[in-house]
Amino acid sequence: MKNFDKYQRGYFMPPVPCFEWVKKEYIDKAPAWCSVDLRDGNQALIIPMSLEEKLEFFTKLVNIGFKEIEIGFPAASDTEYEFCRTLIEKNMIPDDVTIQVLTQSREHIIKKTFEAIDGAKNAVVHLYNSTSVAQREQVFKKNKEDIIKIATDGATLCNEYKKKAKGNITFEYSPESFTGTEMEFARDICNAVIDIWQPTPENKVIINLPVTVEMSLPHVYASQIEYMCSVLHNRENVIVSLHPHNDRGSAVADSELGLLAGADRIEGTCFGNGERTGNVDIITLAMNMFSHGVDPELDFSDMPSLVELYERVTRMKVNVRSPYCGALVFAAFSGSHQDAIAKGMNWRKEKNLHQWTVPYLPIDPHDVGREYDGDVIRINSQSGKGGIGYILQNQFGYDLPKKMRENFGYKVKGVSDRAHKELKPDEVYSIFKEAYLNKNDILNIEEAHYVQKAEGVIGAAVRVNLKGKILEAQAEGNGRLDAVANCLSKILDIDFNIDTYTEHALERKSTSEAVSYVGINVGNEVFWGVGRNSDIIVSSIKALVSAINNALDK
Repeated sequence: MKNFDKYQRGYFMPPVPCFEWVKKEYIDKAPAWCSVDLRDGNQALIIPMSLEEKLEFFTKLVNIGFKEIEIGFPAASDTEYEFCRTLIEKNMIPDDVTIQVLTQSREHIIKKTFEAIDGAKNAVVHLYNSTSVAQREQVFKKNKEDIIKIATDGATLCNEYKKKAKGNITFEYSPESFTGTEMEFARDICNAVIDIWQPTPENKVIINLPVTVEMSLPHVYASQIEYMCSVLHNRENVIVSLHPHNDRGSAVADSELGLLAGADRIEGTCFGNGERTGNVDIITLAMNMFSHGVDPELDFSDMPSLVELYERVTRMKVNVRSPYCGALVFAAFSGSHQDAIAKGMNWRKEKNLHQWTVPYLPIDPHDVGREYDGDVIRINSQSGKGGIGYILQNQFGYDLPKKMRENFGYKVKGVSDRAHKELKPDEVYSIFKEAYLNKNDILNIEEAHYVQKAEGVIGAAVRVNLKGKILEAQAEGNGRLDAVANCLSKILDIDFNIDTYTEHALERKSTSEAVSYVGINVGNEVFWGVGRNSDIIVSSIKALVSAINNALDK
């Protein structure tokens, strides 16, 4: 690509090395979460949510477990203001939930913001102004002292309005465009605001350090956060918050490394919706912790309903490959992957394990409201015998012999390949029935009688219908199935032997039927049949007849 040389690294490393975060292995506790779906997420929508849609989404966020929810920029529009007032006046905010509102550092906007939250039990007033070199030079055309004055004037006004306000008001300050700001200047402006607000253990303040535009590798952001955590005044009474955007596709990594570096709080959106490439995806962050055995303190156990609501009210789509929530994130089409998953699931069952160790599945799909059948093992022309066998066994109760799974696998793959489509479980079962189950289209046994000849020897007399022709034969064998097989060998005048025979009970509601599987060797080829009947002997004979019909059909 041309013109790459016109780009430069617009971020600033800390003035001292800040790499203590590297020594930490994983995030061992959940941060304070703040959903900004209803503000940052909403302003990024082509069609912003209506009042009713925002109310529905707010209720869902509360149910998930968010204790802090940024509900809007009340001075920005009548809809934003009305939404805030509706939540307060209709008493829709639980006592343990704090609403957050955004304001620029301008007096008339701060005034209207405090009017909007009048009556709220708990609220965060989020003050911001831009601090980066680019914004100072190109947009505001102000020096550092002027930019600090904008912030401190706003902080002072917030103090004045708070004196008249009811309820518990917490202040938050963001040096917007933090990632393009010199670290020493970010330090100075944040400390100037902290000094005005004078946080205490009972009344802490939030310093939010946003990735307004993602400019660096995640480790740079982590070093910036570690530096800021070490130089902020009154740090023990300051909550360090992160608000990463995803311009370089690294918002999740920025957040995770930022938490390792000392941050206490995350602002983000469900599914990562936000301006440009989006905000940090809180679902991915929370579920990453969950997959390490850490309680994220958010409940995503009904992911399908959250996806449905989100897509409906935002008119956005969740990518099928979005971690933990996409339609295909647990799906395995590859034969080797399906086989490994099926064996892993059986291993857990056999060992009665609590720990989750199944190959290719980082978490149990059930934990986010997904099913194994249809969500995990998916059947197409790339699928293998393990996955296809798993579908039959777990959804329909048929436990095919190992040798038969390969034979059936080729049949299913052939159908999918010719149709150029994925096959649903019912379609797989339909192929199974047509190919193997109780087949009698060429040969059918109409009667069979047995007599004990000697110890271990059974005599059989059978009457068959072979393409409309009635034939009879008698023979002996070391069991009823063997005796019938010898009778049919006489009638058909072909040599075959039973290569495989297995059976099991097929439990269905109040009834239990027997299922038998027979593989017969004719020449150098094995043909398979399946029989199903309430009598195990009848089911084994039906399986033999099905296998013979498949041989005759060829």
